[in-house]
Amino acid sequence: MKLFKRSEKRLTGKTKSRLRENIEAIALAVILALFIRTFVVQAFKIPSGSMKQTLLIGDHILVSKFIYGVKLPVIGKTLIPFSEPKQGDIIVFKFPEDPEKDFIKRVVAVSGDVVEIRDKKVFINGKMQQYPYGYHTDPVIIPGGNQPRDNFGPITVPPDALFVLGDNRDHSYDSRFWGYVNLSAVKGKAFIIYWSWNKEDFGVRWTRIGKFLK
Repeated sequence: MKLFKRSEKRLTGKTKSRLRENIEAIALAVILALFIRTFVVQAFKIPSGSMKQTLLIGDHILVSKFIYGVKLPVIGKTLIPFSEPKQGDIIVFKFPEDPEKDFIKRVVAVSGDVVEIRDKKVFINGKMQQYPYGYHTDPVIIPGGNQPRDNFGPITVPPDALFVLGDNRDHSYDSRFWGYVNLSAVKGKAFIIYWSWNKEDFGVRWTRIGKFLK
């Protein structure tokens, strides 16, 4: 009877030890995942067509969180600066009109740049930009007095701010309509498509997987 009790105690001790090890391993994995998501890389899904043809609805991308520096979560204060977004970068940021939402657009101008759009053509500091990624599907040119889609500015980008546009220029809600992106709102730079699902054809876009973004 005593031997049985001792064995029972040993088994109980081993069970508790294994349970503790498993809990510690899970806790460590969760902490590591949260650290990576907060400071290193984060996954996002493209829900709209504002960045066509660079990004399609159903593309899943990875965003580098540390490329512009190490930031404190929530407040967005940069602790260790590395670099700042530059013209041509595809960035994910907190939408100025609703910070709970994340937007993705391309940087076309940075602090101090003068931006003007004339009949769909983008001018930065008086020089027309020949973008290989921005495209138009609507031949109609809307006068600037009606709305800013095709004719805008000139304006000067203020300090610590960015002017962003969607690559699908005729169908993008961007800086032409709601203003600038503050540097503190930038979450990171999109750099690769790791998965792509076409819900219309119910199939995987295999040729897009592993594609680095430009």
